[in-house]
Amino acid sequence: MTRKTRSDCTVGTFEKKHGLPAGTIRNSNGRDTRSDKKIGTIRKEADKRK
Repeated sequence: MTRKTRSDCTVGTFEKKHGLPAGTIRNSNGRDTRSDKKIGTIRKEADKRK
């Protein structure tokens, strides 16, 4: 079992840490997410859409 990713981790760091190619994480409109965007911000946006 893996731990939840810290909310202050950036998208670029997350992709590198998990061995994902750049541009794997995308915005809701399909465009690449900026690499300096924080995981916590993505979670807040996802909660707002629900």
